[in-house]
Amino acid sequence: MRTSIRSWTPEGRPDLRLTLDPLGRGPGDPAFRMTPDGAVWRAARTPQGPGTLRITAADGTVKAQAWGDGADWLLEALPALLGAGDDPTPFTPRHRVVHEAHRRNPGLRLTRTGLVLESLIPAILEQKVTSDEAYRAWRLLLRRHGEPAPGPATGGPDGGMYVMPAPRQWSLIPSWEWHRAGVDNKRSSTILRAVRVAARMEEAAAMDLAAATARLTVIPGIGPWTAAETLQRSNGDPDALTVGDLHLPNIIGFALTGAHRTDDAAMCALLAPYEGQRHRAARLILLSGRVPPRRAPRYAPKDISRI
Repeated sequence: MRTSIRSWTPEGRPDLRLTLDPLGRGPGDPAFRMTPDGAVWRAARTPQGPGTLRITAADGTVKAQAWGDGADWLLEALPALLGAGDDPTPFTPRHRVVHEAHRRNPGLRLTRTGLVLESLIPAILEQKVTSDEAYRAWRLLLRRHGEPAPGPATGGPDGGMYVMPAPRQWSLIPSWEWHRAGVDNKRSSTILRAVRVAARMEEAAAMDLAAATARLTVIPGIGPWTAAETLQRSNGDPDALTVGDLHLPNIIGFALTGAHRTDDAAMCALLAPYEGQRHRAARLILLSGRVPPRRAPRYAPKDISRI
């Protein structure tokens, strides 16, 4: 099995876990894990094939080891993954809470994976359902239809890590398997439409935000919310603001004004001073921990796999 290593000394000191945290899809994600020794593990399907990446950081130096056919690709993409292409210098905090979060998180960088489908598919799974429902579907689909990650992350008491299915493998998942994972026909059909044009979707990783959004949203079932959630990760775009989210406008509004209810239009108005950096501003606000108090019972998920 192909194994490669790389050491890299970035400018500044990016926070490894803070930067890569958006790539994890809940507890038990078969494609992503953070271990007690401080390492971050990632399993990915690269243009060269499946690969597993282990990253650690100490004394300002990042060390990475990769396994599988995609090992060289993952190591080549390491700087971008850790935010080497992200320039936070144009960002100027305009609110006290943003300034404080910015001061407390100097190592925040926006990751760029360069891979679209691996962020697009879980974003589609997260449409109109609770996070727990989406995370469960992602785990079940990867473990049943993906392939064991190359290298030492295979096996173990938790079942090991998995690389997500290739586009053709997604298209071969039978309807009852989607149902078993709790994925309704609308979301599964959207994923199937996307994987049929996988190469066109992956091209969006090299586009600017407007062009990439247009490329993704041409697929029925992919709207601005799904596109933004994807491009934040695949492209590392600092302005890819998530619009249409159930909770984000209320969090932004509460953190910046104290209001308990805020809609998308008001959120965009509040973040207008951060034009070009609105996603970064939103990340910092989320990191501030200022969230509105719960005013309604938690939404009860509907498990369609039992129907």
